Amino acid sequence: MLSGLAVALGCVLFLGGFAVAAFLYRPYSVPTDSMAPTLDVGSKVLAQRVDGTDIRRGDVVVFDDPLWANVPMVKRVVAVGGDTVACCGKAGRLTVNGTPVDEPYLAPDTLPSTGQPFSVTVPAGKLFLLGDDRRTSLDSRAHLEEAGQGTVAVSAVTARVDAVVWPAKGVLAPPTGFEALPGGISRPGPIASLFYAVVAGCVLILAGAAYGPLAKLFGPKQRATGEGRPGEGVVRT
Repeated sequence: MLSGLAVALGCVLFLGGFAVAAFLYRPYSVPTDSMAPTLDVGSKVLAQRVDGTDIRRGDVVVFDDPLWANVPMVKRVVAVGGDTVACCGKAGRLTVNGTPVDEPYLAPDTLPSTGQPFSVTVPAGKLFLLGDDRRTSLDSRAHLEEAGQGTVAVSAVTARVDAVVWPAKGVLAPPTGFEALPGGISRPGPIASLFYAVVAGCVLILAGAAYGPLAKLFGPKQRATGEGRPGEGVVRT
């Protein structure tokens, strides 16, 4: 009975974890190195389906803007509506509303921006996005001369990247440099909990399925046919 319950519970956790993940997340493949070293070329990521209004500074988002390209793109949000984002400020760092931002996700010795300095006040309902590889990324800086100064509408965002599944880097590190700014940073989605649910389901299924054979192998041996307790007669047929 216990082995059957273990298998049943394991199936619920295993299948339920996959079902919830399929509902909440979409898989994407990263085609360029513009988000290196956070996302390498060819990385397989899971992005949570979110509304653009739920996006916070520091989020890595998937968006689709026909003025940029005809395919979904992945960049990091560094400023939201009402912010003034500039580069480069004191100590050569990106600033948001005059506050220098630490960006540990950049590669060592990488400048927070290359090319001409900029200062943009982001319109309401818009986002300013940069790639983590500031040397090669074609991001908001490449569209500064266009209407909106390179900003993208929040409605263009379709998902927020939570984890890298191949190569297995796991959940993205939180963008702590934006934590002190108003609104804070996003909380990670349930990807870690779903992963542990699937793993626990696998363990329970295997344990429940293995219990019967192991019990027969290592359990007490049954008496041979024809044996009985002392004093009992044995009837043979």
